[in-house]
Amino acid sequence: MTQTLAVPPEEQIRPLLAAYAEAVATRRRTVLLGCAVFCIALALSWIGAEVRLDTFWAQLGNFGSYFGRLTYLDTGQHVWTDPPSWFWGLRRWSLQLLQTILIAYVGTASGCTLAVIGGVLASRNLIRSRALLVVTRRVLEFCRTVPDIVFALIFVFAFGLGALPGVLAITLHTAGTLGKLFAEVVENIDMKPVEGVSATGGSWFAQVRFGVLPQVLSNIASYTLLRFEINVRGATVIGFVGAGGIGQELITAIRKFYYSDVSAILLMLIVCVMLIDAGSERLRHRLLAMERDR
Repeated sequence: MTQTLAVPPEEQIRPLLAAYAEAVATRRRTVLLGCAVFCIALALSWIGAEVRLDTFWAQLGNFGSYFGRLTYLDTGQHVWTDPPSWFWGLRRWSLQLLQTILIAYVGTASGCTLAVIGGVLASRNLIRSRALLVVTRRVLEFCRTVPDIVFALIFVFAFGLGALPGVLAITLHTAGTLGKLFAEVVENIDMKPVEGVSATGGSWFAQVRFGVLPQVLSNIASYTLLRFEINVRGATVIGFVGAGGIGQELITAIRKFYYSDVSAILLMLIVCVMLIDAGSERLRHRLLAMERDR
C-alpha cells in the first residue's frame, strides 16, 4: 500500500526554509557568543588569580618528587618492604581515625536534625510568615557560607583543643548545607496529604509529621548519607587546627617531614573513605529504589 505525500509549491517552501536557516544561524551565533564570553571570562579569571602556566610546569616536578618521597622509610627502603616500620603507630592512628569518624557521625546527625527544622521553616509552601522565611534562609546561608574550618578555629579558641570544636563546626556547616536541600525537597512535595491532615483538624505540627515527612524521608536519608561521606573528609581537615581526630596527627607529620607517617595515615584515610563511600552508596541506591517503587 502506497501513500501519496502532498508537496507544497516552492513559493510556500522557500520562506519556511529561510526561516529555519535563520533560526539555525541565530542559535549558532548565540552558542559562539556564549563560548567567546566564557573564554574571555576564564582568561580574565586566570589573570586575576595570578595563575601562571610557566610556574606550574616548572614546579610540577616538586609535586611528583614529594609523593615519591612518601614511598620511602627513613632507612631508604620502600615502605612496603617493612610494613611494621611503616605502620608503627597503627594503634594510635586507628583510635584517632575512629575519633574522626565519630566526629563526622555526631556532627552529621546533629546537623541533619537542625537542617530538617530549618528546611521546614524555610519552605514557602508551609510557612506564610515572610519574616520567618527570610530569617531562616539567612541563617542557613550563613551556616553554609562560612567554611567549616573557620568554624573550627572559632570553637577551638572558645572551647580549647579536642573533638567538641570539630563536632560543633561540622554541625553548623551541615545544617546550612542540608537545610537548603531539604527546603527545596519540601517545596516540591504533593500538598494534598497536607491539606487532608489540615481538613481533619490537624495542627501545623501534625501536617508536617503526617503530610510532609513521609514524602521526604527517603530524600532526607539519602542526602544525609552523602553528607556523612563529605564530613568524614571534612573532619580530617578541621583536625589541622586542633579540632580532634587524625587530622592533628597528619598535620604534625607533614610539618615535621615524617614522610612515611604521612603516607601511612593517608592510606588509612583513603581506605576508610572508600569503605564508607561504598556502604553509603548502596544504602542511598536502596532508598531511592524504595522511593521509586512507592
